[in-house]
Amino acid sequence: MPLFSINNNKLERVKKIDFKLERDLQKLTEENLQEIFGLEMVTSEFQLNKLRIDTLAFDKESNSFVIIEYKKGVNFSVIDQGYAYLALLLNNKADFILEYNEHMDKNLRRIDVDWSQSRVVFVAPKFTTYQRKAIEFKDVAFELWEVNRFSNDTVLFNQIKSQDTSESITKVSTKNKVIEKVEKEVKKYTEKDHLKNATPEIKELYDGIKEKLSDLDSLEMDPKKLYIAFKANTNVIDITFTRNHLKIWFNMTNGTLDDPKELTRDVSNIGHYGNGDYELKIQPGDDLNYLMYLVGQSYKKNSS
Repeated sequence: MPLFSINNNKLERVKKIDFKLERDLQKLTEENLQEIFGLEMVTSEFQLNKLRIDTLAFDKESNSFVIIEYKKGVNFSVIDQGYAYLALLLNNKADFILEYNEHMDKNLRRIDVDWSQSRVVFVAPKFTTYQRKAIEFKDVAFELWEVNRFSNDTVLFNQIKSQDTSESITKVSTKNKVIEKVEKEVKKYTEKDHLKNATPEIKELYDGIKEKLSDLDSLEMDPKKLYIAFKANTNVIDITFTRNHLKIWFNMTNGTLDDPKELTRDVSNIGHYGNGDYELKIQPGDDLNYLMYLVGQSYKKNSS
């Protein structure tokens, strides 16, 4: 898709500028890791067992490690490299914990990490059709991000989204022991995982909320292990399912949400799954317009 700048009401095409070196792409990403991906930077060029990880990061939302690899060319296998890195992580958990603690000056324990949400992120100027198709499995914990730099000092990071599929990678790689081991410990969570035990009434309620959320620009669904996140720049709301209601957390700090009906409760000092200090329980038949009034405030805060 071409990019234009406006000059006296005239459109001028903005040219792409190639990254001269893979290291240039890596340096730009690492110095802006929180802004781009919402991740903590742990270390760069981490070597272990003859493999080198370009960037080791940590996702505080899911309490999991994220391995980031940069590719300037297109001649690499997403499947082979992705599973090699995940196997390295799962087979050497103590080494990754030690690396985190040494660089972050913290005391992270193995039980503090949710290893099932580990993932590998590939960042490159372009991915081939074969590489894009490689992530079209329901259980592949890989992400592809294309990055383009332009002549007007603009950079675009765009995640390549896979089509919804029920096909499992294990069906086409049943004899690959590395894949089998990783698949036993790592799980890519989907919306279906959260819906499978929901009652028809709760499913209908959720669909109604999701339809209203679709009116908000650039809001994306991101299923996690314990909830479904709806994100703009960062989480706007997080939703989890119970038998009789939905729990919704608004990503706003205590004292900032206008709730004239006082339907939310303060969970700032209570352990809870989602992000933010406000929790709302919503049941079939509740006022979704009032819910969207609350959502709108969180959306405004977390999309600007």
